[in-house]
Amino acid sequence: MTRLTIYTGSATGHDLTYQQEVRSLGVTLAEEGIGVVFGGGKVGLMGQLADATLEAGGEVTGIIPEVLVEREAAHLGLTSLEVVADMHQRKARMGELGDAFLALPGGMGTLEELFEVWTWQYLGIHSKPVALYNTKGFWDPLLAMIDHQVAEGFIAGWRRDALVVADTPDSLVVQLRDWQLDHYEKA
Repeated sequence: MTRLTIYTGSATGHDLTYQQEVRSLGVTLAEEGIGVVFGGGKVGLMGQLADATLEAGGEVTGIIPEVLVEREAAHLGLTSLEVVADMHQRKARMGELGDAFLALPGGMGTLEELFEVWTWQYLGIHSKPVALYNTKGFWDPLLAMIDHQVAEGFIAGWRRDALVVADTPDSLVVQLRDWQLDHYEKA
């Protein structure tokens, strides 16, 4: 795994823990030689992730649509910044560049991007790991809903098991590096 596509918020949240955890993750990724692909903004958790990764010597690639260059304040200090025409091109490019996908705490856009890449995995469009970084139990309510969907027969149990959930940078890196879709498909 050389690059991790990360989805997260253009806001920082109310608790400083989110910023601290995201910055810690950025440092770990840089130390592990894992590049970051993200939405290209310098605001919110996106900006915190990019700054921490860069400060630790890591590689950060931003993909931002023209319409968001000003709104999300495009981060001009990245290793690479690609400005694309629209959100569809942004998501497609982020999907191409990453060897795995990770959702950090975020809002509607983060949820939308998470579910799209998880669905792409289900449909066989890609066979890359999809993960949740569960800082402060942020994703616990969503995981409860997904478990409910499994219990009610709307999501196969092995699909839920294939979703990586980690709450520390080290655990995340280990799980992503060890992940293999065929292991879950046979379960």
